[in-house]
Amino acid sequence: MPLNAPAPRDHIHTRDIQCEGFRREDGLWDIEAHITDVKSYGIESDWRGTVAPGEPIHDMWVRLTLDNDLCIQAVETAFDATPYELCPSAGKSFQDLVGVQIGAGWIRQVKARVGGTKGCTHVRELMGVLATVAFQTIFSLREKELMAAGDR
Repeated sequence: MPLNAPAPRDHIHTRDIQCEGFRREDGLWDIEAHITDVKSYGIESDWRGTVAPGEPIHDMWVRLTLDNDLCIQAVETAFDATPYELCPSAGKSFQDLVGVQIGAGWIRQVKARVGGTKGCTHVRELMGVLATVAFQTIFSLREKELMAAGDR
């Protein structure tokens, strides 16, 4: 059911987040997220100059490679557009998540390793969503396969 018709308004900002889960041929799992932020008006960036309306202010990617126990085996980040020159260098800090298991205390672990000025706020905010996508990807398929094999 869609929302009710809104009051008259002007569109200002769009944040788009797309997440996908993949099973790899080597038995690991890739969980990916892509985030973009776009304004309906131009903004000035000391690093990029004028960012035109509709041009992404943020255009960032993250991939978590997981094993069957949701333990992070690898992290990759990519920054196609950022408002500040230093943003892409913050992606390196996400390597500190390798070896961490997604589960109880996940967000606390993320904050401890890449919180504050250690990491990128936008990529860090994706970690909760990526955890949910990992569960939806891995456990739903594993359950389906167990049921098909007659093992509950």
